[in-house]
Order: sequence, then C-alpha cells, then structure tokens
Amino acid sequence: MIDLDTSALDKLPPQTQGFSYDRSAVTAGIVHLSVGNFHRAHQAWYIDQVLGLEGQSDWGICGVGLIDSPGERLKLDVFPAQDNLYTLSRYGTDGSERHQVIGSIIDYLFAPGNPDAVLKRLTDPATRIVSLTITEGGYNQRPGTTDYYLEAPLTVAELNDPAHPKSAFGYIVEALRRRWQAGDKPFTVLSCDNLRHNGQITRNAVLTHARALDQGLAEWIAAEVSFPSCMVDRITPGVRKEDADRVNDASGVRDRLPIISEDFAQWVVEDKFCNGRPSLEAVGAQMVADVHPYELAKVRMLNASHSMLAYPGYVAGLETVNQAMAEPRIRRLLEQFMDRDVIPTLQAPAGMDLADYRNTVLSRFSNPTVGDRLERIAGDGGSKLPTFLGPTVDAALHRKDDVRRLAFGIACFARYLRGIDDKGHQFVPFEPHLSAEDIALAQHDDLRAILHLPMFHDFNIGTGNAAFIEMIADYRQQTRERGVLAVLGDIVG
Repeated sequence: MIDLDTSALDKLPPQTQGFSYDRSAVTAGIVHLSVGNFHRAHQAWYIDQVLGLEGQSDWGICGVGLIDSPGERLKLDVFPAQDNLYTLSRYGTDGSERHQVIGSIIDYLFAPGNPDAVLKRLTDPATRIVSLTITEGGYNQRPGTTDYYLEAPLTVAELNDPAHPKSAFGYIVEALRRRWQAGDKPFTVLSCDNLRHNGQITRNAVLTHARALDQGLAEWIAAEVSFPSCMVDRITPGVRKEDADRVNDASGVRDRLPIISEDFAQWVVEDKFCNGRPSLEAVGAQMVADVHPYELAKVRMLNASHSMLAYPGYVAGLETVNQAMAEPRIRRLLEQFMDRDVIPTLQAPAGMDLADYRNTVLSRFSNPTVGDRLERIAGDGGSKLPTFLGPTVDAALHRKDDVRRLAFGIACFARYLRGIDDKGHQFVPFEPHLSAEDIALAQHDDLRAILHLPMFHDFNIGTGNAAFIEMIADYRQQTRERGVLAVLGDIVG
C-alpha cells in the first residue's frame, strides 16, 4: 500500500485509476463552499473529468470549509498532506467496483482560521463560479417558510460587520460587494443542495442579505449575477474507519479521507452562467433550460423514499439501506409510496419514464456494497421532510387519496425524535435545526402535538384534515405498542 500524495501518482496499483491531465497547469475557477463527502463524490468527480478535456484547465476547485468542527479541522490537516488528492471508490449494483484518484480540488481553505484568504480567493477575477453544498438547513430560512431570515443572530452580526463574514451568504455577498466596487465581473452562484428551486432560493437569500446592506449592491447583483438551479444525484454514504480500511485495502492506496459512492451519477444543470462555465455536457451532465421537472421527480421519488425507508428501518433497529430494502414490508412500502402517492402527481421530464426511474431507485437502494447508513439518512428530518415529503402530503390531502403510507411515515419520524428503537436501544436524534423544545413535543402525551412544529407548515395539514391527524396519532400509539414493522405489515399487506 502506498501513501497518497503527488508522488504516488506515477506508481498507483493497477486496480486504481489516476487522471490524465497535468495538474500543475490547473487553476481554480470554482470556489466551493463546504467540501463534504457528497461534493467530493459528485461535483468534484465531474470536474475531474472536465479537466481531462482540452482547454478546460482553468476550472479547478478551491474548497472552503465554513464550520469550525472536528471534521473540518481533520481536512485542514489531511488535505495539504495529501496534496488535496483523495480516492473515490464507486460500487455498482452488479457488484462491480472502481477506484480512482481525484485531482480536481487543488486548494483547500479553512474559513474560521483564515477568512481573509477566503475573501481574497472569492474576489479574484479568476473565480468565475461559487458553488455550495451547505445542506438544506444551511439556507437560513425563516422557520416554516422559504424566506431568508434576516433576524438570525449570525446574520445580524454579519450585517453589522460585513467585512468579517462567517456564513456562506455572508461570504458571497461581501465578495460580490468588493467585486462591484472594483468594477470586476461577478461570479455565478450555483447551489448543489437538495432544495426545490435551489437557484431561486439562493438568489433570494443573496439579494435579501445584500439589500439589507446596500440597495445599489442588490440591484447590481439582480442584474448581473446568475443563480442557476441544478439537480444532483449520487448516493454517498458516510465513511467510518472500518469503511476507510476496507477501501484502502481494495485500492492499494492509503487515504486518510477516502470517499465511497454508488456508480450511478446524475447532474442536471440550468444553462445560465454569467461568467463562463466548464464543458459539463461533455462529461455526462445534462445542461437544460428548465431543471424543475427533473428536480421534482428526484426529490419526491428518490429523496422522499430514502426518508420513508429510513425512519421505520432505523426505529425497527436496522442499520443500513440495503438491510431495510431486504425487509419485504419496507420494500413494499416504497413500491406503493412511489406508485400510488408520488407518480400520479408528477409530470415526467422529456425522455424520462417514471416507472423506469422507480425501478432504478429501488435497485440503487438495494446495492449491497454501498452500505449507506439509516442513521445518516434519518438525520436532519426537520429540514429535509418539508422539501422531500411535504408536497406529496399536500397533494394527497387535496385529492382526498389514501394517505395511510404518508401518515405512517410522519408517525415514524415522530418515533425517531423520541430517541428509542423497537429493540429498546436509545439514541440521540440528529436534528440541528430543531430546538430542544421542538423535539420535546415528541414526548408529549398528546400524540398530535408534534404537528405544531413549524416544519409541518409546508404539509398544509390544517383543521380540515382531522382524520389524517388522528391517523398519525393512531399509528404513533400502535408503533409503540406493536412495533413499526408489525404496523407496517397491516398497511402494505
């Protein structure tokens, strides 16, 4: 086994692929905010292929860590030691595996330790795209709405001292302000998070923040800056030490921060860039005029199905997605959910068959080698569920459809918030955007109290849906008494 750095590129084991381009000639045209596992498995993988094309060497990536956390401090240590290289191991549903070294991230900056360096990079004219994967909860939305929350304490601090930003939007607006004042061209802002209309939401956040500072700045941004929407898709699990050891043994390369993903990848991007873009279409990305139909299909079928299996699976005491898919009652839940609750409400994008997409989703979830953990998928439901599940619930209630599966999914989320599974094991729910008081509603004697959370405003569960509310409360009581899988058997049987 060899240690990963630039010197290893000429002696990679035969099972691990390198890259063909001259990395010393690559410059950073993209700054990416928050370099998580998904970004390294998805966007950075696409850009790695782009850099192998003629005339594309100015589209390298400078990654930025925004949050002072142990994970980001580990990157601050590991990335320079490995010359910002890392391995990606991709696993197919047929059992195939591919290992490769990715070189598209050529620099990494830790914003809490060196904010000036981040602003310098963002204001450099060479930076023509600023992309971000800051999770659904990172968009600073007012609870229960899609409005940017100007009164959030961090935002208030940034507006009072804009030269010292801490959030993604603080950095973006301050960098655009400096470029505006210098007479430089702006950069495109590209959200790569799982949000409906992510470009529009990002534009609203940036403009609201900018308007609070300077109306002239906001007008310039509105006129000159592009905010394309995009849809991203690749299952990328967290990597535990035992996973890292396994893929390092398989690749023959010792990487302290390897990435694992499925082989499938999709990136649908609105072709609207104000300062040039890489040739993404040449490496398989779909450049389209309207992302919305693709986004709806993916979020409401794949992402929502992920949540619909994660909560009953995790509360039942299962650990991974493929284990959940091997449970016949959970698999039937997903089949019925997509067939009866989701597909009838969708308009398929051109060239896309929703039944085929459903089958692809089920096949991907059943991949035995990816090992995505239910704990990861279940986390942050307070931010995810309004986007993933809310529109389907709203549509079903409006049509007065059979809503048993949807009520069961919400009941299982409430069970998750209680922090105990059907085997009696206790756990701490990961809900960074729900308060202790919010989570306490899951312990309330009134089993309907959980629906008072602001996150459920998007579900439009009003007073006219008393039967649905009672169904959720009933499933909550039944799952406590009988266990989630027994109750699920009645629903899907």
